Amino acid sequence: MKIEQIYTGCLAQGAYYIESNGEVAIIDPLREVKPYIDRAKLDDAKIKYIFETHFHADFVSGHVTLSKKTNAPIVFGPNAETSFDAIIAKDGQEFKIGEITIVVLHTPGHTMESTTYLLRDKNGKDHAIFSGDTLFLGDVGRPDLAQKAGSITEKDLAGFLYDSLRTKIMSLADDVIVYPAHGAGSACGKNLSKETVGVLGNQKQTNYALRADMTKEEFIEEVTDGLLPPPKYFPLNVKMNREGYEDIDVVLKRGTQVLSPDAFETAAKETEAIILDVRHQDDFVKGHIPRSIFIGLDGSFAPWVGVLIADVKQPILLVAPKGREEEAVTRLSRVGFDNTLGYLKGGFEAWKNASKEFDTITSITAETFKSQIDNKKAPIFDVRKEGEYQSKHMTNAINTPLSFINDHLSEFPSKENFYVHCAGGYRSVIASSILKSRGIHNLIDVKGGFKAMKEVGVSISDYICPST
Repeated sequence: MKIEQIYTGCLAQGAYYIESNGEVAIIDPLREVKPYIDRAKLDDAKIKYIFETHFHADFVSGHVTLSKKTNAPIVFGPNAETSFDAIIAKDGQEFKIGEITIVVLHTPGHTMESTTYLLRDKNGKDHAIFSGDTLFLGDVGRPDLAQKAGSITEKDLAGFLYDSLRTKIMSLADDVIVYPAHGAGSACGKNLSKETVGVLGNQKQTNYALRADMTKEEFIEEVTDGLLPPPKYFPLNVKMNREGYEDIDVVLKRGTQVLSPDAFETAAKETEAIILDVRHQDDFVKGHIPRSIFIGLDGSFAPWVGVLIADVKQPILLVAPKGREEEAVTRLSRVGFDNTLGYLKGGFEAWKNASKEFDTITSITAETFKSQIDNKKAPIFDVRKEGEYQSKHMTNAINTPLSFINDHLSEFPSKENFYVHCAGGYRSVIASSILKSRGIHNLIDVKGGFKAMKEVGVSISDYICPST
């Protein structure tokens, strides 16, 4: 028996490859499916089943394409309704993979179809659970994504989750391995561990939501407390996972069309596409196409695209580093953004060489920032998350989290200069690009962010533990 976690850091997502005696199960695959097919060929094995733990909201799964390419059936748990052929399994139903068995444990709560898959070895011993978004290491799935107006509330879902955890998961032996769908950085929970594999006994001891003496009322209150609104692209990804989508090969062919500077400029005008610049933030600061949006490939690229662009049908034109154009289109497709129309041939340098208009961002070092604020009181905007800001921030800084910047544009000064910073410099350039695209140009980015600002001795608040 082989179990491999195929982890994608940008999405904080774990897919799973399970092989036994020449048969393979894939759990929660990513949109691009070639790696799973190639892996099975390497083992001289056949993909027999594709298991989905639920209708994912934060990424588009590769289940539909993988099924088409391998003829392996897609398996969902109870309550799932799909627009494509799938096995809707019953609670307790068993699937044989070589010498091992995968048992369906219906665990509603995160969503109503949420299912945990229990793997039993060839001797019938419980070996591992693939818990999807039901149980993470250090946390449990948020119960607010599948609520329906006038029907199921987030508190109802939290109650279902409490019952699922206690009747289906906590009753398993302590040595059962836990393979969750996400780790730290995912928006599907509040406080996920950086670890991506654990054992159930440890979770019973350390996971706040699995306390043995916890009442259902306490669980509901703690799990629903402090939930931020889900990103707007989440329901659109759920729809694609439920109804299907274009094949990744079609998306890649369309998205990797090569456009000259003139053709790129014409396409931007005629299609109302967003120009998405995915280079490094330092390159974007030095020069970029006016009104383009920066979200760099070397950060949490796909989730930020989903949060800030939101509409998966939005046309996109790419400015990318040479050789990374296909990577950008692929990573966009992982969160459902399939309408990339092409990329700028020769990148930004070709745009400049064509004598076309370009813009820059005023960016200063932390040392310069400190010397400037010592002499004047310009507004300072901290675009980190609320928890980051609360734990420690620069005195007098205003917290405007990047996730919600589009809802707070009126709060930025229209005439006087102001400063923007984040933790390390990535998010502040994203924020700056959005503000400039909205006609707000009187901003100054602080390079290196809060980390650099602390190092030069700016005045900061006392530390407060984020959990309090």
